[in-house]
Amino acid sequence: MNNLRFRCLVIDHDDTSVNSTPSIHYPAFLEAMKMMRPGYEGISLEDYFIKNFDPGFGDFLKKELGFSDREMLEEFKVWRSFTERMTPEFFPGFLEMLEEFKISGGYVAVVSHSEKEIIERDYTRNTSFKPDIVFGWDHDHEKRKPHPYPVKEIMKYFGLKKEDVLVLDDLKTGLIMARKAGVKFAAAGWAYDIKYIRDFMKAESDYYFYSINELADFLFYKWISR
Repeated sequence: MNNLRFRCLVIDHDDTSVNSTPSIHYPAFLEAMKMMRPGYEGISLEDYFIKNFDPGFGDFLKKELGFSDREMLEEFKVWRSFTERMTPEFFPGFLEMLEEFKISGGYVAVVSHSEKEIIERDYTRNTSFKPDIVFGWDHDHEKRKPHPYPVKEIMKYFGLKKEDVLVLDDLKTGLIMARKAGVKFAAAGWAYDIKYIRDFMKAESDYYFYSINELADFLFYKWISR
């Protein structure tokens, strides 16, 4: 354990571990809009990332597009059909980094807004590696990020202190969760390069990593702060 900066890595799934938005979530959104709002002109992939970041996808649908509860349910069904049929690829080097972290004595936890069974399936289809614990979408909103419940449960389960934990996420829901739980936060900057998101995350995060190699060097004490 002496070669690790943290005892536990709490990772997001979509656009942190797997490259899923371009291949699954964005096409699912366009398909749902084609069905429910035929006249909708659509938004670019970059704008979709921005809306997912701020105000968040749910608020984007409800407050900006005026989705009713029925339409929210229909959109979810379309999204679910895409996630069930398609398996995203992990970013190159990410699984190898997690395996080295675990072999070195670290714990790997996943906290995501994707469903637990989908997250576990993505690992099963891509690798023999499995996270130590997974927190997916929970219908109780106080048990999902940005609430600190998942991090607090992870610390309790593994007997960890706040200084033992690093949260890794590409969105500010993970950042807010980490702040509320009192643990360090690292921004994953490799999924997309959008100035609006990058500038915010660099300013607000404890650490910002442009690449998985940079993250790995940091976790294993090879990274020099700058």
